[in-house]
Parts: sequence; structure tokens; C-alpha cells
Amino acid sequence: MNNRPGPDSADQSANNDDDAVWLDLVARLESMPSTAPDETLPPEDVTGRRPDQDTAAPRSFRDFDPLGLSRQGAEEPKSLDEEAGGATGPRDYGVEDDGGFVPEEPPSLAGTEPMTMLAWLGAVGGPIALLFTAMFWRSAPLLAVMGILAAFLGSVVYLIMKLPEEKDDNDDGARV
Repeated sequence: MNNRPGPDSADQSANNDDDAVWLDLVARLESMPSTAPDETLPPEDVTGRRPDQDTAAPRSFRDFDPLGLSRQGAEEPKSLDEEAGGATGPRDYGVEDDGGFVPEEPPSLAGTEPMTMLAWLGAVGGPIALLFTAMFWRSAPLLAVMGILAAFLGSVVYLIMKLPEEKDDNDDGARV
């Protein structure tokens, strides 16, 4: 049993029509003029202008008016520098030191209680150790993973227990 279409079937004529359309398209594209740059013109400089074009001063954004809506004969608007009588940028002002807020020095880590330091290392290092274990040591024994998890949980519980039990009612959170 042959399921292929014969050479005179409708599918083969559609294929021939596609070939004819393709050949017509290629012929039309080959007859079009090239859009390559004209070698007789001088090359463009960095600004995109050719040397033979007018070399008037570059126009600013304020001069751009494609719809012609600019007011004819109107006075040029003053720049911000002219209106303010001088420089007005954020970096044009000096630092005013009126003896304001100066943050206190953070306490040294050397004076920290050793158990608190270990608890912080366990609370921060536990998840990081679990992440690295999952990434690089896939065959880690269950006892190692459970040990890391226990160190993390113990550290968090210790830090929570170290929190003050009662809040000072007179403290509104601001320090002066």
C-alpha cells in the first residue's frame, strides 16, 4: 500500500506554487537598490554629522520643537542658576554641623559574653551549615544534620531567653 501522494496531486501543485512565489520574491529583492552607505560621501564623525554638513552649534533639548509650538518672540526662560542668583545644586552647600546627633560607638565584640557569642554563631551559622551540607555533602549522615539543627535551635532558644522580660514603660524608643 502506497500512502504517498502522486506527482499530479493537489499537494504537489501547492508545492510548485510555493516555489514560484519564492523565486518571484528572490527576484524582486535582487532587483532592489542596495541600502549600503554611499562611498562618495565623507564618513560621519562621532556626533553623527558629516564634515560637509553645517557645523552650527549643537542644539539643546530646549530647542527641540518638532511641532513648532514654541512662542515666537518670547523671552528666553531663565536658567535655575540665574533665578537663584548663583549655584543651587545639592553639592553647592557646605555641611552645617550644629552639634546634632552623633551615634554612640557600638560595643566591642571582645567584651561580649562567650555564651552569647556562641549562640549568635549557632543561630547564624546553623542555616548556612545546612545549606552547604545540602550543596556539597549530599551523603552527610543523619546524625550530622540533626546536630547542626539542634545547635541552631538551641542557639535561638538561648537568645530568646536572654531577652529582657519586662519592657521599661518610660522608654518610648527614642534616645536623646
